[in-house]
Amino acid sequence: MNDLDLYLAKSDKPTPLVLFYFPGAFVVGNKYNVPGLLIDACKKAGITVAAVNYRYSTQASYPAPFLDAARGLQFLRLHAKEYNLNPKAVASTGSSAGADISLWLGFHNDLADPSSDDPVKRQSTRLAAVGALAAQTTLDPRVIRKIAGEKGAQNSAFPKLYGLRRDEMDTERAYKMYEDASAAALLTKDAPPVFLYYSVPNNPVTDETPDGERVHHPLFGFYLKEPMDKLGVECVLRLREDYPGASPGVQMNQEMVAFFLKHFPVEPSVVSGQQNR
Repeated sequence: MNDLDLYLAKSDKPTPLVLFYFPGAFVVGNKYNVPGLLIDACKKAGITVAAVNYRYSTQASYPAPFLDAARGLQFLRLHAKEYNLNPKAVASTGSSAGADISLWLGFHNDLADPSSDDPVKRQSTRLAAVGALAAQTTLDPRVIRKIAGEKGAQNSAFPKLYGLRRDEMDTERAYKMYEDASAAALLTKDAPPVFLYYSVPNNPVTDETPDGERVHHPLFGFYLKEPMDKLGVECVLRLREDYPGASPGVQMNQEMVAFFLKHFPVEPSVVSGQQNR
């Protein structure tokens, strides 16, 4: 499962890179779920896209799917010259589970191990920016209960993700994993800027709220944006109504890619005072 597809941008100089991690509650999906709208927006901006696979939680529980995703990033950094990539200009995006992974990579301490015998593991996992669509900004059922109600906290994806039985969900071992897996709990002032998008209506969560809306609710976005704003780390939160018209996906992807370009480092060869847009 630890493989990837590259959609290479044509350029005479190293291109920025956007990683895509697929949705599916950590139990379904694959790299072929990469949206064509994302590829198109990145292609127009001269950005290479990598769609990365990771193991399902039913194959290997947390943190395996997240570490698989990190290894995809590290592999591409190691082979940046071969694929004409700028290893410093890297962003990550995804939807739902893929968004959770992207935020985790962005907020987690660098996983690089300089002393490893594996050259892949010696590479950094730091990101310049993150784009998270329909993200669960916390994967802690105790917190989700406050955001999305008891039904949200009881979602069947969580025992599978953590490899726990239901009677193990309220244990110190479980709490430690929840905190380590949750982007909001890992947030520091050194976190990369984040672009968040939610297509679910921003309506009150009730017992009648469908599960699909409950676990992808904009409340998860507000939950992360508030502490990011307090730390002074840029967080753009967009809702469906921010993109009027018949093509919200086109507009959203264009704005997200522009957000990435804004935060990619300027190459040394660029004349001082100019932006590498």
